[in-house]
Amino acid sequence: MVDFDVVELHEADHVDVGDTAPDFTRPLVTEEYWEDVSLADLTAEGPVCLVFSTMDGAFPATYMWNEIRDRQWGDSLTVVGVSISTPYEHKTFIAERDMDYRLFSDPANGVAREYGIPNPMDGMTGIEEPRPAVFLIDGDRTIQYAWVASEWPDFPDYDEVEAAIADLA
Repeated sequence: MVDFDVVELHEADHVDVGDTAPDFTRPLVTEEYWEDVSLADLTAEGPVCLVFSTMDGAFPATYMWNEIRDRQWGDSLTVVGVSISTPYEHKTFIAERDMDYRLFSDPANGVAREYGIPNPMDGMTGIEEPRPAVFLIDGDRTIQYAWVASEWPDFPDYDEVEAAIADLA
C-alpha cells in the first residue's frame, strides 16, 4: 500500500455558484481523435459537468474517472474533463478506463488559472496542474454547482454531485 500524507492546499479564489463559467477552446479528446471545441459549444447543447483532474495516470485522476464512469453521470448531461495531459495521453487514458467521456487537453494549465484552481506541484518549479474540481454549468454558462479540493488528495462527494445533477437536469 502506498503511504502518503494529506496536504492542505492554499485557499483557492475560484469561480463559484452564480458566476459565469469562463469560456475556453482547447483540444477535446476521444479514444479515436481530437478537435478544438469551446465550452460555449458544449453548453449550447445543454448542461455540462466540467471535471478538473490531476494528470492522467495519477491515482486521483484514475479514481475520480473510474467513479464517474461507474456512476454514469453522462446519462443526463455532457460530462467533460480538463487536465494538463496531452491529447496522446488522454487517448490512452480514455481507452484504459473504458470511458465514454471526452477530455480537454490543457498542458499550459491556462483553463485552471481562469477558473482560479491552479495547483503548483511540489518539487517541480514552474509546473502546475489543476486541483481536482467539479463545476455543473447550465446552458447559459452559469455555474449551478461547484466543488473544489481543499487538500491533496481530495475527492468530491459523488452523491452530492449526483443530487446537483438531478436538480439541473
